[in-house]
Amino acid sequence: MYKELKKFKTNNQFNFTTNDSLEEVCNASENGSGVFLVYAVVGEEKELIMVGSTGTVQNDGTLKSKNGGLFDKIVNGHQFAKTGRKYSWPAQMKIEKIERLEVYWYETFNEKTKGIPTFIEGLILQAYLDEKGTLPKWNVAF
Repeated sequence: MYKELKKFKTNNQFNFTTNDSLEEVCNASENGSGVFLVYAVVGEEKELIMVGSTGTVQNDGTLKSKNGGLFDKIVNGHQFAKTGRKYSWPAQMKIEKIERLEVYWYETFNEKTKGIPTFIEGLILQAYLDEKGTLPKWNVAF
C-alpha cells in the first residue's frame, strides 16, 4: 500500500472478473470522493495498472463531486474509447488475459479528512513513476 493512503479511514476493495457485473461487485461509495487503484492479477502476479480519482475542491474549500461518487466513476467512467468501464474493462481484460482485477478505493475528502482527490492521485502516480519510470499501463496521461 502507498503511504499516501494510510490516513484515509473510509476505504474498501473488491474483486472483478470478466464473469462479474461491475455494478454488482463494486462496493465503492456512491457519495464519497477520492481515489481508486486498479491491480491486474494473473496467477500469483499482481500489478498496479491504473490510478483514478473523482471530486474537485472549489476555491471556498468545498467539494464538487459527480453524482454517484466513486461508485459511478469506477463503473461508468470512460476508458479505452468505450462508454463505461462496466463494458470496457471486461473487453480489455480478455485482450490482456487478465484473470481478475483488484480495485481498492479510498474516500480522501470528507468531514474528517480533506485530501484533494487529484492531488492524492498525483502523489501515487509520482511514486509509481519514480519507482518504475512509467505511469501504470491503463493511465494514458496525467
